[in-house]
This record gives sequence, C-alpha cells and structure tokens, in this order.
Amino acid sequence: MRTTFPAALERRFDITARGSTVGREVAAGLTTFLAAAYLIAVIPSLLASGGMERGAATTAVLLLLAAGSIAMGLYANLPFIVGPGIGGSALLGATLAHMPGIGWQTGLGIALISGLLFLGLTLSGAREIVVRLVPLPIKLGLGASIGMFIAMLGFRDAGMVTVNAKTNALALADLTQAGPVMALVGLAVALAMSARRWPGAVIAGIVVAALVGIPLGVTHFGGAPLSLPHGIGAIADKADPLAALTLAAFPYMFAFFAAEFFSTLGTTLAIGAKAGLTDAAGNLPGIRKPFLVDAIAATVGPLIGIPAATALIESAAGVEAGGRTGLTPIVAALCFLLCLAVLPLAMAVPRQATAPALILIGIAMLATIRKLPGDDPTELFAPIAMVLVTLIANSFGTGIAAGILLYVAVEFLAGRIRQVPIGLIVLAIPLAYYLYAAFKPH
Repeated sequence: MRTTFPAALERRFDITARGSTVGREVAAGLTTFLAAAYLIAVIPSLLASGGMERGAATTAVLLLLAAGSIAMGLYANLPFIVGPGIGGSALLGATLAHMPGIGWQTGLGIALISGLLFLGLTLSGAREIVVRLVPLPIKLGLGASIGMFIAMLGFRDAGMVTVNAKTNALALADLTQAGPVMALVGLAVALAMSARRWPGAVIAGIVVAALVGIPLGVTHFGGAPLSLPHGIGAIADKADPLAALTLAAFPYMFAFFAAEFFSTLGTTLAIGAKAGLTDAAGNLPGIRKPFLVDAIAATVGPLIGIPAATALIESAAGVEAGGRTGLTPIVAALCFLLCLAVLPLAMAVPRQATAPALILIGIAMLATIRKLPGDDPTELFAPIAMVLVTLIANSFGTGIAAGILLYVAVEFLAGRIRQVPIGLIVLAIPLAYYLYAAFKPH
C-alpha cells in the first residue's frame, strides 16, 4: 500500500499528535516567512554599513536562514526559524567594523569565538552555570540596551537624528527631508498592521517606505528583478579569531555570547509555551536539541560572513498561526531559498526604508525593562545605567561593561556582595580595565 506524501509528513513530524495538520503547518510556515522577511533587507544593510559587500551578505543571510531553519525542523522538530539577529548584526556593522584596529573581519572573529563558547557549553551541558552566573537585572538590561542601540541606529539611518556640532548632543533633524518622510510613512504602516495583528507588518513597512522613496529620488530599482544569486566569496572565510583575542574585544565577545545564549533560551521557552510544548514546570523537553542547532548556526554563520545566529522571535507569528512542528520552519526555509532569485529587489531597498524596522524592533526590545522590580532603586540602578551608557557612549560593549561593574558595586554597597556569583566578580576585573583603557586620556 502506497503512502501519500501528507501522511508521510504527519508521521515524520508527529503532526497529528501535536494537534495540527499539514495544511496548518504550511500556512504557519508562510506566516513565519512573512514575519521574518524584513531581515533579508535589514541585516545586509547593517553589515554593508560596516564595509561588507551587500550582495554577498544578502546571499549568506538567506543561506543561513534556510539551513538553520531546516536543521531546526528536521533535528529538533520545533516550529522555530533560525537566522541572524538584528542585535549581533548591528554590533558588527555599526560598531566593531568602525573601531580602530578591529574592522568587520575581526568582528566576525569575535562572533566566531562566542559561537564556539556557546557550542562548548551546549555539548558539555553547562548552560545552567551561565544562567546562574548572570543575574536577572543584567539579563533584562542587556535586552533593553541593545534595543536602545538598534532604535537609535534606525533614527540615524532615517536621517531623523543629527549631532549638534557645538554641543555634541543629539538633536532632531529636518523631518521634511526625503529620508525621514520615507521612514515615518513606513513606520506608520508597520504600526497600523501590528496593532491589527496582520502578518508581515514589518516587511510591509519596508516595502511601502521603499516605494515612497522612488518619487523622492532615494530608491532606485534598476535592471532585471530576477538574477542568479551573488557569490559569498567576498565575506566568507574572512573571520579573524586570533585578532579577536584582545582586551578591547572582550566585552563584545560577551555581548555576542549573551545575545545568542539568552535569546535562544527566552525564545524557545516563551514560544514553546505558546505552542503548548512545555511541561508543567515551564521547561521545554529536549531543549538541548534547539540549543545545539543554534550553537552550530552561531559557529557556522561567521565562517560565511554572518554573525550571531539564533532562534528568532519572529517564530511566534507561525506559532500564532497554528504551527506546532518542524514542518513550519522547513516551509519558511523553502521560501527563503526562493528569494535567492530576486536579490536585485532586496538590494535596491535603501537604508532609509529599513529604518522603520530597526526603530520598531528596538523599541519593542526596550520592553524588557518592565520586568525589573519597581520598588528597589538598587535593583534598577545597574540595568538602567547600562541603557544610558549605551546611548551616551554609542557603544553596546561599553554599556555592558558599565552595567556589570555597577551591578557588582551596588551589591557591595548594599551589603549583598555574598549574593553575587564569584564568576561575575571575576568577570568584572577585566571589564574594569577595559573601561579604564577606553576612557583614559590619550
């Protein structure tokens, strides 16, 4: 008796046992793709701002999204897509690539080392040690700090913020110029669709902003919309981990690692709970599998030129649409692969059109601050200071270093130093020297 293709899929992915259907999984995969499609334009734009070739970066992003999501679907059988996060891409393209003596090659080396650390901890089963090492206020401050960094990057890309040359302070730019008009229209579209829970809100905002940019003379669609994908030779195998073994790189290594580690942990548990896949204690059975997929993706990504791969929060859109198995990310992965044929369209999107995505995502990440205790200023001080230092120094690495040091200092002053993990105290020593070296007069 011949087995039908849908029946084979049901058995392979336990679709019926999880209360879903093949049709629902396919629809969820398409929804997930729409929710994450904005990354195809945003991530390469961020990396290109740091000197990387945009065509090569676009191809590499699509390959990583497809390969990571297929691996998650086949190996872990979970409805999560895997790909580069905005935070890590912003750190590389907007910060590390412009730092004297670092550049994007060394930045990829930093991301590679953090990925190897993530992989080592996953294989050894030592994840829980890191979870206990970093206190909750610092975890929440990390998300909010990188959210602030990303949102400000969006405002700058849109041309909505400028620096006052006399006071060296941020100021609003002329909002009637083409860039701010494009960004504001795109942001309005994304917000309106998000409020109505329509899928593809962020990518719709980017598309509308890009279309508005045509009559304004900012967006230029030239040539055929279809073409063979660009090669990735210009950015692949360029990571320089040996150059990353410096004190200046240390906070950024921690930043990449923390972003990958806690993003994976939070995404898998939160979305897994929404999908009904967690147990009574809120744990995800077999969580080692998605961690292993993420760790391998975070390690392989820098080798092809793309940093900080992780389970993406956009997976929640597919779960909301009914996705419960690994078939959901596989369908999304096939959509990403099809996009390799339309790279000219993605590359024609200017950074002013991707700015609404950065602003919206960055502001959403600031919401982690709401989970901080509101009645104890000693608990609020370090994470809030981390956000402020990130903004003032325009450096996420500096913000992390300051936040951890201030957390240890405040706990000492409050008489709670015994509650601070010894590993965090040890970590504070090189971070203190990093800040000293960064701010001492030259």
